[in-house]
Amino acid sequence: MPTTPLHALHAAGQSIWLDYIDRTMLGNGELPRRIRDDALTGMTSNPTIFEKALATGTAYDAQLQAHAGKDAWALFELVETDDVRAACDAFAGVYAASDRKDGYVSIEVSPGSAHDAAATIAEAHRLWAAVDRPNVMIKVPGTPEGCVALRRLIADGLNVNVTLLFAVEAHARVIDAYLAGLEDRAAAGGDLASVASVASFFVSRVDNAIDARLEQLAQAGTIDAARLQALRGRAAVANAKRAYALFRERFSGPRWTALAGKGAQRQRPLWASTSTKNPAYRDVLYVEELIGPDTVNTMPPATLEAYRDHGVTRRTVDAGIADGDALFRELAALGISLDAVTDRLLAEGLAAFQKSFDSLIAGIEQKTAALAK
Repeated sequence: MPTTPLHALHAAGQSIWLDYIDRTMLGNGELPRRIRDDALTGMTSNPTIFEKALATGTAYDAQLQAHAGKDAWALFELVETDDVRAACDAFAGVYAASDRKDGYVSIEVSPGSAHDAAATIAEAHRLWAAVDRPNVMIKVPGTPEGCVALRRLIADGLNVNVTLLFAVEAHARVIDAYLAGLEDRAAAGGDLASVASVASFFVSRVDNAIDARLEQLAQAGTIDAARLQALRGRAAVANAKRAYALFRERFSGPRWTALAGKGAQRQRPLWASTSTKNPAYRDVLYVEELIGPDTVNTMPPATLEAYRDHGVTRRTVDAGIADGDALFRELAALGISLDAVTDRLLAEGLAAFQKSFDSLIAGIEQKTAALAK
């Protein structure tokens, strides 16, 4: 088997997950090939991904026709859980070979539950039971209510992917909730080794937001253009590196050591939103600049293929932390608040997933109506 930059990335301690799923790739041999040839060790999904998968082609038509009496929500959960279950089966070998560190497939609770811990817990348990695979990972949002749900779900023995993290402070709350959930589980006599979690820290959207603000300042013409240009395309990576530093700090010391002694796994940072939106930036920027041990990068197909072609692998995730601190001080001096940016990005992310979910349900209704004719 040829060695590619993806294999080098895996050897550097970073797990490669695919931020995509559709039924065609599950049935035509593409997923097993990617697992074999691209060192792929996991997969993530969300309402936007399923919206695109269901809107194109005919792969889901037969199942939609066979269950035409169900409402659109029930039809979506049926096709979603079937796809995720099939993907879990494809990754079963990875799950076993990695001793349950990898081989996970994520499925997301509905965005409408983002601020309702009880609803999130109930839906997570329903999805867990419906997929019925030990390597499914339930995605919950990194809201305060999501942290309450995370603690309970970890205590209950579910694998959890905490998503839509933009702020390091939110990441800190997520880590604390995860550790508390492990402690709850240990106190109840539960097996800690069977539970896994990742914290999905979103990357490129931070640059999109801050670069847009820098462009506004440049257009105003009151600040040196070269100074503003030097700040572009740096905040997202610097923010993620702060999250990694927090991860290293929190998963050490006596509290973690006690849990690790009972078999607990670290809650690894997962770099999400790693496609490059600005064509002026290198297309693998958000992969190359965040490489290091005990991390995951979930890439859309185009980013994964770009890294396979020309990615450069070296440990970068803990380099230049001081430069990042200086960057954020300079942004603050310009009136750009990182806290305000990350708060807005969380709200926008939740709204975007809700919009995709609503569009997805409407699309299923339209498709089932068309198939019934």
